[in-house]
Amino acid sequence: MTRRLAALCLLPALTALPAPGADAAASRRPHGPPAASPVILTQQTGTALDHAARQLNAEDLADAAKRGEQPVVLIGSAPLAARRGAAALFVQVQSASLCGSAGCSTSVYLKRGPDWDKVLDSVSGPIKVLAATHDGMHDLVVGDRDRWVWAGDTYRDTLPAEPIGNLKRDVERHQERVRDGATPPN
Repeated sequence: MTRRLAALCLLPALTALPAPGADAAASRRPHGPPAASPVILTQQTGTALDHAARQLNAEDLADAAKRGEQPVVLIGSAPLAARRGAAALFVQVQSASLCGSAGCSTSVYLKRGPDWDKVLDSVSGPIKVLAATHDGMHDLVVGDRDRWVWAGDTYRDTLPAEPIGNLKRDVERHQERVRDGATPPN
């Protein structure tokens, strides 16, 4: 039983290894990630990126500390620009109060001059950088199908929002009741 558990724990690491000869193929490929390159988040305590991530998330870290929690800060980095440059910082802060039923959320920052600007806020699920680009920046996919594309200065979700009943009709009825002086229902 213990050997089987150990083998299952190693499986993700083994499947992440490059195939034989992959280095030669990668050197011939133009700059940028393959079709879908996963962003790996790890603890990198004491590094410059860890320091930046902690500064960017200081409020969340302080709130968790007030609850007696010691959050784990996971970070990753990946180039997002189709041309060289614009490496992004991916940050996930994990604690009981910061993670919910959808898991822990990840935010993405780009370095612009001396500052880090948030370009994608609080998405849950594994993130992959795609080879496809919009406006010179690689698309991102969160989970299996939630595609985010560059919209000039931030990433924009391409999944349509789930319909909320007949929202337009409900708003129109509410507006009619307000115009007629009726009390809106609770």
